[in-house]
Amino acid sequence: MGSAEVPGIDESTPHAARIWNYWMGGKDNYEADRAAGDAVAEVYPDIVTMAMQSRQFLIRVVRHLAGAAGIRQFLDIGTGLPTMQNTHEVAQQIAPETKVVYVDHDPMVLAHARALLTNTTAEGTATYVHADYHDPELIVREAAKTLDFERPVAVMFMGVLGYEQDLAVLRSIVGTVMAAVPSGSHLVLWDGTDTGDAVVEGGEKLVESGGVPYVLRSPAQLGECFAGLELVEPGLTPITLWRPEDGGTGAPESIDAYGAVGRKP
Repeated sequence: MGSAEVPGIDESTPHAARIWNYWMGGKDNYEADRAAGDAVAEVYPDIVTMAMQSRQFLIRVVRHLAGAAGIRQFLDIGTGLPTMQNTHEVAQQIAPETKVVYVDHDPMVLAHARALLTNTTAEGTATYVHADYHDPELIVREAAKTLDFERPVAVMFMGVLGYEQDLAVLRSIVGTVMAAVPSGSHLVLWDGTDTGDAVVEGGEKLVESGGVPYVLRSPAQLGECFAGLELVEPGLTPITLWRPEDGGTGAPESIDAYGAVGRKP
């Protein structure tokens, strides 16, 4: 595996991006990641469905934003390891001139960024910012080198905000980025929710296996991140129910992951 040559990579400790990559059927993971992923899936088998359906949600959302909403700039914060149908690929299929900035602080993601960024259209761009979402001012500053913050931007936090334990801090992070983008911009957010006993047990198994703790919040708590924004229909829903007619895959309606799209008025 190419990532074996990446300096600073600890193969013996389960790693969030690699575990997620394993659940999604990717190959950029090690034995420790697979063991942790299996431990979670043993008590919460739907985690694999959640991983797969989160990508389907991303695809539907980006198609809507690049299509009907006319968005030509995307800021994907906490992008994780590249898989199939990444944000710039989906958006640039609809609007080749789309600009995408990916943000992550993970050295392994950084190592894969070159491969991620090679298949852009001639008219569009895709760049990578090495930053932690706990430093939203840095993210905005670096993203502004590629994106025009006087034109609408789609800001994306896809299944990553549970790494911040304090809801007030989380809201501040999201709010800082959204304050920097103009009217007509959109916030896209999904996350795992504490809506079932099995998913909570799965979170506990992740920690027992050496993984980084991930906070599962209620849908109402996630909804607080959209304060002041106009929710796009159908609002905050399980990710499988967000416009499944636009490319849903017959997934179960009940899933412990909620998402929404909100427009800045």
